[in-house]
Amino acid sequence: QVQLVESGGGLVQAGGSLRLSCAASGRTISRYAMGWFRQAPGKDREFVAAIRWSGGITYYADSVEGRFTISRDNAKNTVYLQMNSLKPEDTAVYYCAADSRPYIWSPGPRTGSNYAYWGQGTQVTVSS
Repeated sequence: QVQLVESGGGLVQAGGSLRLSCAASGRTISRYAMGWFRQAPGKDREFVAAIRWSGGITYYADSVEGRFTISRDNAKNTVYLQMNSLKPEDTAVYYCAADSRPYIWSPGPRTGSNYAYWGQGTQVTVSS
């Protein structure tokens, strides 16, 4: 079992930045791809970004490409999401997730079912 705990959310003005963290416990995540998803009120969960187990390869949703950066520190069992140039439409609950399959890389939209473990989420609110 893997427990994931997100932190770093909050209220920020448009154009600002936030850095989300996802701390894993219970098992090392070094063999697994990790992802960030988000869900805005009244909307479906949306893929945001993914990072391969080694950290060398990343994948982003078009809506955040160039503004968000996903990274990981396997020694700390932690994944990060640096969010810059935030927009009001980025407002959502952000979730960290761990892929259920070791050493498998298949990122992209509609991949939520690949992730077996999810955090409780952290709220990000961007004011205009």
